[in-house]
Amino acid sequence: MKYMLNFIAWIVVGGLAGWIASKIMKTDASMGVGLNIIVGVIGAVIGGWVVSFLLDADPELFSIGGFVTAILGSVILLAIVKALTGRK
Repeated sequence: MKYMLNFIAWIVVGGLAGWIASKIMKTDASMGVGLNIIVGVIGAVIGGWVVSFLLDADPELFSIGGFVTAILGSVILLAIVKALTGRK
């Protein structure tokens, strides 16, 4: 049960990070809310894995560092998606 709640919380945090990242990257209108949230969740997970690997740390779900990591991962992934799809 605990893992399911963490998973749901990561989806919410990733969705919020994706929305913030879409505002930073100015892709909120061109890519749509759904794709931004999906990319945000994936970017948050990838960002968490990268930080865990590089810093040998376990980013906490509800910490400023964990949230910033989620936003950075989302921004990077949105930039990659934007470059691959050619959207402005």
